[in-house]
Formats: sequence, C-alpha cells, structure tokens
Amino acid sequence: MSSDLQIGILLALAVMAANLPFANQRILMVGPQRPSKSLFWRLLELVVLYFVVGAVGLAFENHAGQIAPQGWEFYAITGTMFVTLAFPGFVYRYLMHRQH
Repeated sequence: MSSDLQIGILLALAVMAANLPFANQRILMVGPQRPSKSLFWRLLELVVLYFVVGAVGLAFENHAGQIAPQGWEFYAITGTMFVTLAFPGFVYRYLMHRQH
C-alpha cells in the first residue's frame, strides 16, 4: 500500500471518527439506543476515537518503516486537528435548529 493511499485512508477515518459521537445516540456505538446522550459521553467518545485513529496511524507508520518519536507538541496539534474535524458533527447536533 502506498503512503499516499495510507494518508488518504487515515484522513477519511479521522473525519468519520471525529463526527461519529455526534451522529448517533449509542455509547461507543455498541450501547443501547438512548433518547439523549450527554455532551460528557460525546466528548469521552471523541477522546477514545482520537486514540483509535492514532493507533491506526501508528500501525501504518510501523508498516512503512520505523516509527518517528513524538513529543507533547505532536499530540497537542493532532488533538486540536481532531477536534476541528469534529466541528461539523457538533454544529449538526447542537447548533442547527430543527423544526419539529
């Protein structure tokens, strides 16, 4: 698998994973359907999915060769990028006014 394809897959996975907590009412996509899931659960899911996407990225990097060392700056930047990718889901869930 080429590195360009791996990057594309990782970006698509990150976009889907960042918006997934706001798209459904299940806790970690396996729990029972709830009438309303709190923001706490959505943010907790966002953190868990950030680490899942990071693990996939680490596996891709390991498959391509050696793993580069990352400091706290790497995690700060990727965390803020992941939260930025979650913005459309947040807007859809909390800021769009729906007519009933």
